[in-house]
Amino acid sequence: MADAPHPSAVSGAFAKPFPQQVAFFRQKLGNLVPTQRWDDMQAEAHDTAFMVAGAASADLLTDLSTAVDKAISQGRGIEEFRKDFKAAVAANGWTGWTGEGSVQGEAWRVKTIFRTNSYTSYAAGRHAQLLEGNYAYWVYRHGASQEPRPQHLSWNGVALAPNHIFWRTHYPPSDWGCSCYVVGARSAQMVARLGGDLSKALPDNWRSIDRKTGQMVGIGKGWGYAPGAAVAETVNALASKIGSWDYRVAKAFMEVVPEGQRDAMAIAYRNLPTTADDARRYAQRIWNDGETPEPGRTLGLLTSAQADGIAADSAVKAQGFDFSLSPDEVTHVRDQHADDQAERKQGQRGVTADDFALLPDVLNQGMPRYVGISDGHKMPVFEIAVEIDGETYVTRWEAWKRRRTMTLLSFFIKLAGKS
Repeated sequence: MADAPHPSAVSGAFAKPFPQQVAFFRQKLGNLVPTQRWDDMQAEAHDTAFMVAGAASADLLTDLSTAVDKAISQGRGIEEFRKDFKAAVAANGWTGWTGEGSVQGEAWRVKTIFRTNSYTSYAAGRHAQLLEGNYAYWVYRHGASQEPRPQHLSWNGVALAPNHIFWRTHYPPSDWGCSCYVVGARSAQMVARLGGDLSKALPDNWRSIDRKTGQMVGIGKGWGYAPGAAVAETVNALASKIGSWDYRVAKAFMEVVPEGQRDAMAIAYRNLPTTADDARRYAQRIWNDGETPEPGRTLGLLTSAQADGIAADSAVKAQGFDFSLSPDEVTHVRDQHADDQAERKQGQRGVTADDFALLPDVLNQGMPRYVGISDGHKMPVFEIAVEIDGETYVTRWEAWKRRRTMTLLSFFIKLAGKS
């Protein structure tokens, strides 16, 4: 099987999330755990549950987990996550959280949540890949941090069998901010090429206990476990269903999330500020350039109520479908409905790329109704129309059964008082 990239520093790997990484994080989302302190949940418990220290309400946890999920599954940077985090905090009136009230404190908290979930999901996904790869050796690599931990440096290059007890407690990350990682090798030659050394032995004190912390030397409190090891088989079973790096990874594996939580996350996803930004920027690239290298852009899953409405109105079974944008259809909207002068003759106004930012709101507020079969693809078409600030946003979506998506087919805006 193809491996995920072997980064020289793990932080460079997140722009390309891989199926095992996303599968690991998604299988946690059916168990959102309210907590008061960061150590209310420790070690392997993190493999099957999601928490943010101090976040206790279900709505807050849903919004935070959705923001983290988007960052992981779509390879987003910390600034985009910061924007979604702030919106979640404000929407839920969350106060009293560690870091609140100062620029440095809030920046530290956002960075901690972002990095911890990104690093552990990456490590867990790699763990699943390493097990499935049947490697003869696993090689410990230091993450090249600016302030390296001496113990972690002492483990750099150590090559051991996958079943060595070292990996049970020392598979990284092994502390807050740890960016160390593991790569697999099938031969001594490959060990050397990957920066390992078969002759290098573990330091004699690798299992010594730090009297101050009660943990093994070099291992932070709560970090003495191998992220993802407890669920590796589940993760590989999920990941085997998809091998794509495109936007479909962003909606994959949601079937493992309970339906009610899936609905809440779909709504929360469309409420994220960056989702509106994504839709607008996607349309803007097509408005300006006429094309985009991106194969599609998800706008989140249909809710169960929307899927049930479609099933009642047609023969389409849309459970598990998402709403999506594709270059051809967005180009169609630009070509057919962007000319303001022509649109006003129809009681409409010209659609702009900025109007695409309101599509998430339209989808959260509206219910689809069947309106016929498309002329070109001969697919079922459903309309969602919602009034916003006196104008009616009319969207039509083509149901692609094999792709399990509702792709935007057309979008126009009726002026106030026009039917």
